[in-house]
Amino acid sequence: MKARVKWVEGMSFVGETGSGHALVIDGAPEHGGRNLGPRPMELLLAGAAACTTFDVVQILRKARQPIADCVVEAEAERAAVEPRVFTRIHLHYRVAGRGLDPHQVERAVKLSKEKYCSATLMLGKTAEMTHDIEIVEGDAVPAPTPPPN
Repeated sequence: MKARVKWVEGMSFVGETGSGHALVIDGAPEHGGRNLGPRPMELLLAGAAACTTFDVVQILRKARQPIADCVVEAEAERAAVEPRVFTRIHLHYRVAGRGLDPHQVERAVKLSKEKYCSATLMLGKTAEMTHDIEIVEGDAVPAPTPPPN
């Protein structure tokens, strides 16, 4: 696996993956960025959430579960001093389908957490990892309700 990141200007970079995809990465304005893309640590957290989501969907499909949607919401806390590693990560799994077996969903999350998800297993070396599971009866996970103004 390979990746290449090239500095563009200020605190803006273009990342290129070995599979041929590109993305803009940028810093916060208070650090000289222009807010043109996600921060590096946001990408790390999103990558971990994507890795475990991938596992859960694949495991449930192999178990012939009627999965229709899967969303993993990740929330992390970072150390106050450098290096500002993740110290706590909570993953909220929201899995939708008509007639999902809760034991199969729990099994899929457990297998991802303990065996398959290399990203969360690595991050678990520095961060306390917690999770919870919400099963939604239906074809889609509802979008989160925005906070009141």
